[in-house]
Amino acid sequence: MAEGRDPLRFFRIEARELVDQISAGVLDLDQGGGPEPVARLLRVAHTLKGAARVVKQKEIADHAHAFEEVLIPYRGGDVPPSADAMRELLRLNDEITARVVELEDPPKPPVGTGPDEPAPAPAPAEVVVNPRAATADLDELLDAIGETTARMAPLRTGCATVERLHRSAEVLADQLRVGRSTTPATARAAAGRLAGELGSAGRRFTDAVDQIQRELDEVRARAEGLRLVPAGSMFTAMRRAVRDAADAEGKRVRFEARGAGVRMGAHLLGPVSGAFLHLVRNAVVHGIEPEPLRLAAGKPAEGTVTVEVERRGRHAVFRCLDDGRGFDMGALRDTARDRGLLPSGAGPPDDAGLLDLVLRGGISTSPSVTEVAGRAIGMDAVREVATRLRGEVKVRSTPGAGASVELAIPLVLLSMTGLNVAAGGMMVTLPLDVVCGCVRLSAEDAATAAVTGRIVYDGSAAPFLPLAEALYAGTAAPESVGIGAAVVVKGESGLFALGVDRLAGTSALVARPLPELARASPAVGSVTVDADGNPRLVLDPDGLAAEVAGGRLSEARPQATAVLTPLPILVVDDSLTTRMLERSILESAGYEVDLAASAEDALEMARTRRYGLFLTDIDMPGIDGFTFVERTRADPRLAGIPAILVSSRASAADRDRGRDAGAGAYVEKGEFDQERLLGHIERLVVRS
Repeated sequence: MAEGRDPLRFFRIEARELVDQISAGVLDLDQGGGPEPVARLLRVAHTLKGAARVVKQKEIADHAHAFEEVLIPYRGGDVPPSADAMRELLRLNDEITARVVELEDPPKPPVGTGPDEPAPAPAPAEVVVNPRAATADLDELLDAIGETTARMAPLRTGCATVERLHRSAEVLADQLRVGRSTTPATARAAAGRLAGELGSAGRRFTDAVDQIQRELDEVRARAEGLRLVPAGSMFTAMRRAVRDAADAEGKRVRFEARGAGVRMGAHLLGPVSGAFLHLVRNAVVHGIEPEPLRLAAGKPAEGTVTVEVERRGRHAVFRCLDDGRGFDMGALRDTARDRGLLPSGAGPPDDAGLLDLVLRGGISTSPSVTEVAGRAIGMDAVREVATRLRGEVKVRSTPGAGASVELAIPLVLLSMTGLNVAAGGMMVTLPLDVVCGCVRLSAEDAATAAVTGRIVYDGSAAPFLPLAEALYAGTAAPESVGIGAAVVVKGESGLFALGVDRLAGTSALVARPLPELARASPAVGSVTVDADGNPRLVLDPDGLAAEVAGGRLSEARPQATAVLTPLPILVVDDSLTTRMLERSILESAGYEVDLAASAEDALEMARTRRYGLFLTDIDMPGIDGFTFVERTRADPRLAGIPAILVSSRASAADRDRGRDAGAGAYVEKGEFDQERLLGHIERLVVRS
């Protein structure tokens, strides 16, 4: 067996995970946190020691044991490890990491052998997964899934054919039943059976196709997501860089990170991580003042360096901020003058001009070259990454308050959840995280919004634009059923509303940039592939906001009259699948939805926000659905909010108990009917 020939196969995997946990845990401990980080580190180190001894890796086991010995005096106490103890922990962490890395890439055996020694049999090579090869495998998987998905279109045609045959058979049966044919009774019975069988087969066929499509869509989204890496994977190295630089400078500096869950391609994170390692070191060395100066300036003795990652439209934005002294503009001006970087005869540049010179590289105000700063390479690295990845860099500085460097890079692959909408005969997708709500519009409301250019949402008038106008800018939009809903979007300058024909639910997707030669409206940001393998446009919120603000809406138009909008619905269910299904149904119908995984959470949420309806499960840990409804009926603030019970229970006793508790409707999961549920909600929901 392969495991017998290579006993380190699984140890390598486990050791890599444990080393990552130790590295992060040591840095957590360095910034405080009480006894919990110590206990966690002791558990991880003990696990690593035991695993190393099993596979006879004595050096790793000894280092892990020494690591434990340093930590044990601080177990269970509130006294943090001393500076000497932290330095020893970091040293041992580095030793353990180095040994584990050696196991992952073992030295090659000597080529030659002695004259009397037989050549050793070649050991089975450890398979090392190459990131590029893994990406290529995923690409092949995605292509195969795309081909399979594209084959669903003929199946849909088959569904339509079966449905047509079903209708024909029903017509034939009716003709025979009223005596328009001389066909014997047996023929009439056969036609009836045909109609029934075709109807049943058609329903099964349609259900199967829909289920396969949903599963393929989910698999595709997950497979695409495998190509993306969380931004948090680079934070441990940055935290260690800050810690080492602060130790070398004799400063106290805390590292903070935000946006660890933002996912993007590894080809972006690698270069950015390298550049930001320079930035965080520079922030410690140049930005954070020594403790006496910070105290004299009224600042905390401990400085802070923060790295933030966020998705902004089609871009990933990385920021490095510190609360130090900011850039020394006087020193920068003198350095630029001494190096002849200022145009002769020109006046002194302003601060923005000086910071632009910093971005061009080669300027450093450090009086000496150290191991961590002074060579003016920090900004060079960021500028190089920006150039290579077609990004933009912005530098800001406030004297005495700190500085920030922001790098914005266009995303090649972007993982998101989208809201699918139809407009002007086209199905497109909006990023769900910019959607604030959806409002159903009657024909009269839609006409008023189109004329006035405004719609009332959450007590204020928001600009309104039919989405078809943005999609077909400069050309005539095809005929459609007309605007039936408004999607309220959060833009940089505030809220605006888009008129759409209908809502078509949500879906997980990975968006790709448009081809270089593809011309599109500014409202279009990227493209994805739908369940049939066809391209679907993904809209850009910033481009849509520009369309709304670009003169399409006249400020002279009168405000629209108030639109009676449904209040949000709170879905309460301990099943993630049920919560997401119900949210998809409700959002597709134009309702705003909040989710709660327990009745306890729902009660807290109901006391902080006004809801129009509770949609709750019965069987949940803790407070069940019956009790939840009873408690809302007993609370004067919540008593007027209707509730619907959705449960797998089907007995008359349960229905009676739900009615007695105060529920306005009872829906069985086993006989779940989307239209019936929406009918109950439309009847009961409270509107503003």
